[in-house]
Order: sequence, then structure tokens, then C-alpha cells
Amino acid sequence: MSDSPRNPTLIGSVQRALRLLDTVGSSNSPVTAKQLARQTGLAMPTTYHLLRTLVHEGYLHKLSEGYVLGERVNALQTRSTPQTTVAQLSPTLHRLRDELSAAVYLASFDDGEIVLMDVADGPKTPRVDLWADFRDAAHATAIGKSLLSSVDSETQRDYLSRHPLVGLTPRTITDKWRLMHTLPNAGEVAVDEGEYSLNTACIAAPLCTPSLVGTLAVSVPEYRFDSVMSMRTRLASAAKSAALTLTV
Repeated sequence: MSDSPRNPTLIGSVQRALRLLDTVGSSNSPVTAKQLARQTGLAMPTTYHLLRTLVHEGYLHKLSEGYVLGERVNALQTRSTPQTTVAQLSPTLHRLRDELSAAVYLASFDDGEIVLMDVADGPKTPRVDLWADFRDAAHATAIGKSLLSSVDSETQRDYLSRHPLVGLTPRTITDKWRLMHTLPNAGEVAVDEGEYSLNTACIAAPLCTPSLVGTLAVSVPEYRFDSVMSMRTRLASAAKSAALTLTV
């Protein structure tokens, strides 16, 4: 029989391990194996087997008095991963897509490269045709210009030394000096009018936190260029709010 929402396949061992973690986490002091077995209703052999596994993986730590939560649990609580960033900001992207009637993008500058983290689009708000890799197209995209304007000059030079300024359309800036002098000032919105893809306009606002160099962008057909430019204030406001969300 195939699984359905009414009859999902559940992994019993995972459920039992999570019960142990919940029990340890809810206690104000270390918990012994016998206490855990009694409180969770698990057999002692099963309890010991799961506890050894959880300790080995770093989710529990064994003291002389009993078990406490391990470093891996603390890391999950405090570390901001790309997945958690996307999960936190996905509602913002979809809300902006519907409000602005435009595809919305979240991108970041990570380890010297551009990473397109998430896109909120739809039948009425299609994303730009990603025919050229964004990692090599910072010079031709509002997203890339926004990210380059948010990093220091040494990082800018490093990126541009590894990524030639290829002409993607007749409007693409391929002169490094000209590009550097057309980057937006820190905190300002970047613009791409047909430089990455003809007949497409895009703007991007910086979204930066102590742990993220990012940008929030929208794209529309070029005939809506005036419309997209009128979105600058709203996009910048949304990017600032998103940065606050991640920081908090």
C-alpha cells in the first residue's frame, strides 16, 4: 500500500531517539539511563543503544550524574545555515512577489562566490531566464552589483580577477574601471537594465547582517522598467526588515 498523508511511514527508532532528546532537554539536571527508560517507556537495552548513538553523534553528553544535551543541539539552536536563512525569509519573498507582481530573488556572497539561495516566482511572475551562471555574472546583474558593493575592495578585486567581464548582451559593462565606478554606493539599490538578459530589468537591495552578505532583488520585463524603479523604496525597506529578522 502506498503511503498517504493519512497513513505516513514513521521511523520508530527516530521517534524513540527524539523522545529521549525531548526528555533530557526538559530536565533541569542530568538524567540517568534508568530515569530516561522509565519516563519514555522504553526498554533498557533500547535506551542504552539509542543513548550510545546520540552521544557518539554529539547530540547528548554523558556525565557521571547522567545525560545532558550535547554540542550538536546547541549548534542547531545558534547556527544560521543557508537552509534556516531561506526558511526564515521565504514568506517575505512570496509576500513581495504578490505585492510587487514580480519575481523575487534572495542571493548571497559566500566564500568569494555568488549564491542564488531562493526564488519566489509563478506563472504570472516568471523568473528571468537563468541562461548564464550567476556566479560568473556579477558584472551584469543587479544582484551581483549589489553584492559587490557590499564587500570590501580587496574582495571585489579578488572576484573580478577570477571572473572575466563577459559581454552577455550588447548592454553589458565589460570594462572593469567603468564597472567599479557604476557600482551603487553602500546601502543603495543596484540596477540592471538588459545587461544580463535583453528585455529584462532588475533591481536589488542589500540585505546584510553580521553573518550574511546578501541581497534581495526583483525582476520584470523591460517594458515595466519604470514600474520596477518605483519599487526601490519598498524593496529596500523589505531588505532592511529581512536583515532585522535574521539578526533577531
